[in-house]
Amino acid sequence: QVQLVESGGGLVQAGGSLRLSCAVSGRTFSSYAMGWFRQAPGKEREFVAAIRWSGGSTAYAGSLKGRFTISRDNAKNTVYLQMNSLKPEDTAVYYCAAARTTTYPSNRGEYDYWGQGTQVTVSS
Repeated sequence: QVQLVESGGGLVQAGGSLRLSCAVSGRTFSSYAMGWFRQAPGKEREFVAAIRWSGGSTAYAGSLKGRFTISRDNAKNTVYLQMNSLKPEDTAVYYCAAARTTTYPSNRGEYDYWGQGTQVTVSS
């Protein structure tokens, strides 16, 4: 059983930064692709970023590239999302997810495990 626990969310002013963390239980963390998604009230859950199991390849939603950075530390079973220059429209619940694949998918249907989410609120 794989469990994911997000942390690092909170309230921040526009222009500020936050770093989200996702701690993953299980011995096979290094074999999973990891992704971040977000869901704002009344909207569909959307892709934010993904990273290959090795950390060598990443993908981002087009509108977020340059402000958000995904990374992982396989020794710590943790994936991170650094968010800079935050905007009020970034307000959402952020979820991390794990996929048993060698790629780094943007399709949420390809992810096998999900965390409970962490709230990020950006004030104007």
